[in-house]
Amino acid sequence: MMAAPAGAGAVIAAPDRRRWLWPVLTAALGLLTTGVSALEVYTPKEIFVANGTQGKLTCKFKSTNTTGTLTTVSWSFQPEGADTTVSFFHYSQGKVYPGNYPPFKDRISWAGDLDKKDASINIENMQFIHNGTYICDVKNPPDIVAQPGHIRLYVVEKEILPVFPVWVVVGTVTAVVVGVILLVTMVLAVLYRRRNSKRDYTGAQSYMHN
Repeated sequence: MMAAPAGAGAVIAAPDRRRWLWPVLTAALGLLTTGVSALEVYTPKEIFVANGTQGKLTCKFKSTNTTGTLTTVSWSFQPEGADTTVSFFHYSQGKVYPGNYPPFKDRISWAGDLDKKDASINIENMQFIHNGTYICDVKNPPDIVAQPGHIRLYVVEKEILPVFPVWVVVGTVTAVVVGVILLVTMVLAVLYRRRNSKRDYTGAQSYMHN
């Protein structure tokens, strides 16, 4: 009787090893991803702030998990015309950790509430050097952040600060025009009905007299 080659056992066992390896990997992946979902961050696309005034950078987020000691908030700044970002604010476990970036020294204050999914901050005495893009990054494990929020901030002179966005003005004017048209239509309809009613009443009286 001939003996089997030395490597035959390994060749035969390889398919069996692959057969049980995939279920193990699948189970492990399932355990790692259980309860994990994408954390969504919401910020305005752009804001205008008058020079020398306070600016509020609003950042809200949506997470399937409750906030707690592992929840953190980080704000970064990309100066206008620059390609790199600078971290200037961090919030964790109820404590504020301001960065060492000089343009924001002693200007930042926490304005959020993690229980309400709010990660907003205030910046005092905003100057033209604060023009740029602000990035709000929230982490609430085990949820993962799909995309941080980006705000394009413009610091402008008080005299040229837009009071209302253009879309607000257009919407208001449109609503007023539509309201006036509806009001005129209703008044004309009432007058028409009264006129017809009076005409029918006069005709009925003439018929009775005849």
